[in-house]
Amino acid sequence: MTNKKELNKMPNEENSGILIYAQKTREGYLHTVFFELLNKAKELALKLGGVDVNAVVFTTPSQIDGYKEAFCNMGVNRVYYYEDEKFDNYSTDIYSKAIVDLVNDIKPEILLIGATNQGRDLAPRVSGALGTGLTADCTNLDINENGQLAATRPTFGGQLMATILCKNYPQMATVRPNVFKVCPVNNHVDTQFIRREINIERFNDRVRLIDFKKTVENVINELDSAEIIVAGGKGLKNKEGFDLLKRFADKIGGSVAATRVAVEMGLAPHSVQIGQTGRTVTPKIYIACGISGAIQHTVGMEGSEHIIAINNDENAPIFDIADTGIVGDFFEIIPKFLNDYE
Repeated sequence: MTNKKELNKMPNEENSGILIYAQKTREGYLHTVFFELLNKAKELALKLGGVDVNAVVFTTPSQIDGYKEAFCNMGVNRVYYYEDEKFDNYSTDIYSKAIVDLVNDIKPEILLIGATNQGRDLAPRVSGALGTGLTADCTNLDINENGQLAATRPTFGGQLMATILCKNYPQMATVRPNVFKVCPVNNHVDTQFIRREINIERFNDRVRLIDFKKTVENVINELDSAEIIVAGGKGLKNKEGFDLLKRFADKIGGSVAATRVAVEMGLAPHSVQIGQTGRTVTPKIYIACGISGAIQHTVGMEGSEHIIAINNDENAPIFDIADTGIVGDFFEIIPKFLNDYE
């Protein structure tokens, strides 16, 4: 068994491939963030000379059979799976120990984990045990001229974007859901499925799940699947402004979102907050109303296919990333639109 100090001192050429944690949802599906990470990992793999892209997943008995088609069709080279009845629920201790053992055995160059609630718990445990760095909540991943993982994330309270390099192996990063596009189903390979063993009985149940209750927000998650999102910021000023925004969104079949400032003003709930301290979305159309375009917000929506900005300040930073910009007063533009179409 290779210890973590020996692993971290290994030269670059002895670490190869990309490993992705394939998280399951409570309903037993592979989380979409895995397919988003897989798409980016394939891009990184090509820049590293065509290295393998592998996955690790925890399943209940026979559950792996239901995932095999997806892994094969998505082009995963090898899937390492742990199988036990106890893996119906997530365990910090067991999952982290199993992944650490796997990393020590296969020595991947890069380890990627989705920045879900579960991933945010798992990733630091794994990086701490391996003695390697972790760049969390990344908005982009790339390979630099030296073949290193260049992980970009907001820093200094969202005022700057920092690109961070990890000097040890594996190079680790977490990425929030909806930052990258989902991997297309067009790259079938003969995936190798490798069962891994871990002695679960030696782990004490320090944390035990008693019950799980879904809130309405957990069930709906409409922003994750919305094709049109209409977001409001400080420029909407008051409740009347957001009521107008909701009427506009309803008229065009869109979902309502907000900036952090608008949420702090009590104009919208935190569940629809977009940005660094909120959610990341990638709709087909994102309409930013009364939003200045601070980086804290734009990191959560800049991946949208088409961005439309309405702002009365022609110098607002939002226009720098907007595909279509309208300089004008939201309270004049939107009522005219509604009057024309009602």
